[in-house]
Amino acid sequence: MRASRGNQRPVGYQRWRNLLFLHWPMPLEALRPLVPRELEIDLFTGQAYVSLIPFLIDESRPIGVPRALATRLLETNLRTYVRAEDGEAGIYFFSLDASSLLAVAAARLLYGLPYFPAVMSMRSEDSRTVYASRRRGAHGARLDVTWSVGEPMGTAVAGTHDHFLIERYHLYVARCVGLYRGRVRHRPYPLRRATLEHLSETVLSAAGLPAPAEPPLCHYSPAVDVDIFWLERVRRSASTLTRS
Repeated sequence: MRASRGNQRPVGYQRWRNLLFLHWPMPLEALRPLVPRELEIDLFTGQAYVSLIPFLIDESRPIGVPRALATRLLETNLRTYVRAEDGEAGIYFFSLDASSLLAVAAARLLYGLPYFPAVMSMRSEDSRTVYASRRRGAHGARLDVTWSVGEPMGTAVAGTHDHFLIERYHLYVARCVGLYRGRVRHRPYPLRRATLEHLSETVLSAAGLPAPAEPPLCHYSPAVDVDIFWLERVRRSASTLTRS
C-alpha cells in the first residue's frame, strides 16, 4: 500500500470493484480553461489525457462504523491529470456520478467534489459487464458501456504510460479559500486486459470537453481496498504569493 504523509490517519474505508478505465488524449487548450489555475496539467510525452471510470463501490463507510451500516453504490468519474505547485502528481475531477443520494450529499458537503445523483445499473455475467448511468436533471449526462475482461497484465510499471494513467493517489479540490489535496491509500491496481464492446456517452460534453477523435485506451481492474484521508491545504510558495 502507498503510505500517507505525516501522522494523518484515514477517515474512511471503501472497497472498489469491477473498475473500467477509459482514457483519451485531449488537447491541452481544451482542458486549461476547465482546470483551476493553481494546478499544472500533467502530460505524458507532451500529451494531456482525460479518463472516464465506471465502477462499483461495494462498501463505503467512515472509520469506526460497522460494515452492516456501510453504503453500496455505483460511481462514474471523469478526471484529468494534474500537478500542484509542490510537484505532487494527482487528479482533478470534472464530475462524479453516484447512485447514492447520501454519498452525493456527503461528498459535496465534506470534500467539495462535483458529485451528481444518477440512476445507474451494472450487470455482470462471466467476463462481460453491461453498465448504464443517467444523471438526474433535465440535461443529465448519460453513459452506456459494455466490456469484457481478458487476461491478467500484472501491475503498471513506474515510468510507463499505464502507470501515468492508473496509479494516482491524490485528488485536488479548489475552494474559495484555496487549493486542497485529498489522499487515498491502496495496493497497486491488479490490471487485466479489457475489450470495449459498446460505448455511448455524453459525460465528456457535459463537462465542456470536445468529442474524442479516437477510441479510448482501456484498462480493467477487478478490485482494490482503499483507505480515504481527509483534505489538507496545499500551501502556496512565497513566489506565487508575490505574483498573485
